Amino acid sequence: MSPFLIWSLWTAMGCLALAMACCLLRMLRGPTAQDRVMALDTFYINGMLAMLVLGLRYGSSMYFEAAMLIALFGFVGSTAMSKFLLRGEVIE
Repeated sequence: MSPFLIWSLWTAMGCLALAMACCLLRMLRGPTAQDRVMALDTFYINGMLAMLVLGLRYGSSMYFEAAMLIALFGFVGSTAMSKFLLRGEVIE
C-alpha cells in the first residue's frame, strides 16, 4: 500500500471522527426530536463509512460486513423513529 493512500485513509478517519463528534453534539443539544433523529442517522452513516475506511486500510472483509450491518440497523432505526415522531406509533 502506498504511503499516499495510507495518509489519505487516516485523514478520512480524522474527518469522520470529527463528523461523528459533531453529530454527537447535535444529539445531545438538539433543540427538537427531529434534529436528534437526523443526527443519529448521520452518526450511523459516519460509523458505516469509518468501517469501510478501516476495511480498505487493513484489507479485511470483516469490516465490510460490519458496515453492512450498521447500515441495515441504522436504516431500520431511523425509519422507526421517524414514523414514531410523525404518527406516535411504529406499528399500525
